[in-house]
Amino acid sequence: MTFLLEEGLDTGPVLGRLTERIRARDTSGDLLARLAGAGSHLVVATLDGLERGELVPEPQVPDGVSLAPKLTPGDARVDWTVPAFAVDRRIRACTPAPGAWTTWRGERLRLQPVEPADAPGEGEPLGPGELRVERHQVLVGTATVAVRLGDVQPQGRRAMPAADWARGVRPQPGERFDG
Repeated sequence: MTFLLEEGLDTGPVLGRLTERIRARDTSGDLLARLAGAGSHLVVATLDGLERGELVPEPQVPDGVSLAPKLTPGDARVDWTVPAFAVDRRIRACTPAPGAWTTWRGERLRLQPVEPADAPGEGEPLGPGELRVERHQVLVGTATVAVRLGDVQPQGRRAMPAADWARGVRPQPGERFDG
């Protein structure tokens, strides 16, 4: 949205707007990249419209306005006791920044986007934060169904596929992410 400035925060009359669909697997970084491109075109179109005298500022409607504070690293900590869809959305909202994370054996582990597991996997259902390492995947329990970990990044190391990480740390049956 392009708008005229007033004393209030983002309250001025609107000159132009655009809508960008949020796709099912978008991260905040994906959306930001698309908005940056589309937004630059909107700014040019707004300036051209102002120069030609074609734009009429429209007052903003105050209904539905909400505050969207900046996410902090504390907001990016994954809570495994919530449903799988909420875990998935939290991680995608915090990717790439501030970076979703959990702790494993007392150390921070950064998480890339997860996917809900297609099938429950072998064995008993997983409790919140409980890991199950399978041949090519690592499943983690939530309040509802398990999620499949994507890439993970241990402190001071590069990101790697979760299955590779698990082969190195060798989680024991029933072991969980901390917290």
